[in-house]
Amino acid sequence: MKIKGKIMDEAGIGNTFRRLAHQVIERNEGVENLVIIGIRTRGVTVAARIKACLDSIEGADVPMGVFDIALYRDDLEDPASEIEFSGSEIAFGVDGKTVLLCDDVLYTGRTARAAIAEVMALGRPAKVQLLALVDRGHRELPFKADFTGKSVPTSRREGIAVRFAEDDGEDAVYIYEKEGTFPA
Repeated sequence: MKIKGKIMDEAGIGNTFRRLAHQVIERNEGVENLVIIGIRTRGVTVAARIKACLDSIEGADVPMGVFDIALYRDDLEDPASEIEFSGSEIAFGVDGKTVLLCDDVLYTGRTARAAIAEVMALGRPAKVQLLALVDRGHRELPFKADFTGKSVPTSRREGIAVRFAEDDGEDAVYIYEKEGTFPA
């Protein structure tokens, strides 16, 4: 992986989460009917960070859960292969709730589709919203995030790497050149 540039640093990520939290509050007229679900892996950190901002601003304790969408994916290279499944952790109902799905990067839309399928398997929410820290384009399915931290148009030769202090020891978002994937 060849790093091409830093898109967001620690301060930028913090400001982005605060802005996104205010947008979520405004669009939903508060957080009283809101539940948050982070999509493994880095979507869980996104969810935890947005929850912390929402709780701080609203003086609330918004319920948060975790989805592992591995069993709902439609783009596995070999469906017969063994799927690594870490499990989902949802300790609340979704019926009649506004479900805020959180992920780090929105790309093809297949992860969003899988997460929505898992939400619908749990019940009937009032609405489902999608929050992505970065939208890099190249959608294969008709999904758009309701809340986007930053839109970064990329080529298919490029990737986005989101790094969080909790997981990686730093807060940063990088754009990188994929190596060995395309002919020179």
